[in-house]
This record gives sequence, structure tokens and C-alpha cells, in this order.
Amino acid sequence: MSSHFETNAIRTQLPRTEENEHSTPMFLTSSFVFDNAEDMRAAFAEENDHNIYSRFSNPTVDELVQKMVVLEGAEAGYATASGMAAIFGTFMTFLQSGDHILSSGSVFGSTHTILTKFLPRWKVESDYFDIAKPETIESKIKPNTKILYVETPSNPGLDIIDLDLLGKLAKKHQLILVVDNCFATPALQLPMQFGADIVIHSTTKWIDGQGRTVGGMIVGKKELVRDIYLFLRNTGPCMSPFNAWVLTKSLETLSIRMEKHCSNALTIAKALQSNEQLQWVKYPFLENHPQYAIAKKQMCAGGGIVCFELKGGLAQGVKFMDALQMLSRTANLGDSRSIASHPASTTHSKLSETERQAVGITPGLIRISVGLEHADDILKDIEQALKISAGV
Repeated sequence: MSSHFETNAIRTQLPRTEENEHSTPMFLTSSFVFDNAEDMRAAFAEENDHNIYSRFSNPTVDELVQKMVVLEGAEAGYATASGMAAIFGTFMTFLQSGDHILSSGSVFGSTHTILTKFLPRWKVESDYFDIAKPETIESKIKPNTKILYVETPSNPGLDIIDLDLLGKLAKKHQLILVVDNCFATPALQLPMQFGADIVIHSTTKWIDGQGRTVGGMIVGKKELVRDIYLFLRNTGPCMSPFNAWVLTKSLETLSIRMEKHCSNALTIAKALQSNEQLQWVKYPFLENHPQYAIAKKQMCAGGGIVCFELKGGLAQGVKFMDALQMLSRTANLGDSRSIASHPASTTHSKLSETERQAVGITPGLIRISVGLEHADDILKDIEQALKISAGV
């Protein structure tokens, strides 16, 4: 194993078959055969590492998992059918009736739905903390708190929290620290270095990078991932070998793609700071970001998401989205193509107005997933849409 990210992303591969292929093949099979009954018995008894069934394990999926384990500095991992399957599967593995989960308030809309609508069905309590007020977290930890959960940077508000602080809190109170690292990717941030126990990804986003597949990833400490594996193996949200093959190829270019995403995003964020149609622009590596110092400490670049607030609120937001000519209007991010979204009416629409305000999702908030096009072309489309939406 190399000390360099890009080498590990490219050279972590399955052993070659007797065909001596250079690029790893796809193992599109639902099950695997055995030479004899004893081998089959031993596999089911976990006395050997023979594959049994692709819901349990698959060589193509295993390669993807091993790459992510190496890149995140983890011990083990499991790939799921989606990012939300990774989140829900992790929660359900460790939480039972009477337990409590403490989460940052700035989380993805579907994660909010799980915490507030579904976990109460199993009598699991949840509370939110303000990601901008880390000094308030410890007072919210209860005797029955089991998991401390956070997104950093958060979706869509780009809030940042000190992972080292969370790691120390989790260790002090014997909590499982779960970090959604989707927005940063292991190319920019390594939560396990700061004390995370489990790291989660929606591989649908930057890991894929071209909007082709849906998938999720869980990596972390071996004994915890083992419990997650046993739960998910029996409940079924496994990743397909085809998607895993696409994603393992995508990882080979993640480092260089993230360099360009980050470069474009910083260029656009800086240029928009002086735009008179905007109340503010937010990007982790802008010096006026509230947690800029923390972002610089735990991230090597600011990521590919830029947010801004339109002065005209909801009405201007709708006009802005309709005026875009090149940027895509779609429910995704992390694509090679730049994407604009309006969280208040889409990804976070199921939150009440009070809940949206509490996590900084204002009526005029626009989230830009900055793609790999030329930065000048991305900026030109945004600026012309701003003018049209403002009636200039």
C-alpha cells in the first residue's frame, strides 16, 4: 500500500484471474459454486472466505470496498444500494428501543425524516445540536445516547464542525461517532484520523462523479462494520456488482476530479462575492466562512459545492432556476456537469418552515454543485440567470 492517495485509488485491485486481465473484470453473478459439500459447509460456517451469494459478498463489490477502506484509513467496510441505505442500516444496527441518537441539525432531508418520523416507531429518541455551537453538544448527551451523528460539510448549508472535538466527546462518553463524509470525500477529509468510528458515503455523488449509479458505502472499525454487515446481509440492501464496477473505476480519477471541482468552486465563490443580487456567498475555503479555520485544519480543499442567498427570496429563486441555460436542474450533486438546486422546495421541502430556518435553509438559498466545465462558462450562466431573475 502506497502513502499516496491516487496510487492506492488506482492500484488497489483484485488478484488477476487466469486470463491475466489488466482491468478488473465484472463478476455479474448472483451466487457461487463449490467443489464439494465440505467446502460449502465451511463457507456457511465462515471457516473459509469462499463467496456464497452476492447479497453477502461479491468480488467486484469487494474491490470497491477495499479501495474505500484504504482511502479512508479504515479497517473494514460494506457497500450498500444507496447512501440512505448506508445511513439507515447503520442506525438500525446499533439502535434499539430506549436508545437515543444525537445528530447535528444540519442534515440531509431524508436523514431528517428517518430521525423524526421512522425511528420513533421503534421508540428511539433523537435530538439535534446546533453545528455552529459545538459548546452546547455535551449538555445534550444523555445516559441512553448511543450514536453521535454529523455531516461535515453539511448538506446544503456547508456548515463545518471540528471533528477532533467530536472524536474526543465520543470517546469520553463511549458513543459511536458516525460521520457522513459525502461532501468532502476521502480525497479532501479523513474523519477516522479525528476519532470517527464509522464513515458513510453516498457513492452516487462525487465517488461516481458522472451521475451514472446509485450506491452507498460504510467503512470504519472492524468490529462495528462486522455488526453492520450481519444486519445488512440479512436485510438485503446490497450494492449491485455492475454499480460497484463503475464506482471502482470512478475512484481511479477521484483525486484529479476533486482538484478541478474545488478549483472551479473557489473561483466561482470568489467571483460571486461582489454580485449585487446576492445577500451572501458561502464556501468552506472563503475566509469569511464562519468555520474557515476548522475547514482549513481538517480539509485539504473546500469541496465542489457553493451556496448563496438571493436577495429576492423564494420568488427570485424560482426565476433564477428557470433562467439557467447550461447548469442542470436535477436532484443530484457531485456530477461532472454543474447542477443548481433550490433546497427549500426540493430536498428539504418536507421540513417545516421553522425546521428549515433552524438549519439555515432560507427561501432564497441556491446550492450549486460545481462541475468540470470551464469555470468561466459556469460563472457566465449563473450571472446571466441572476440578472434575469432580478429583472435587470
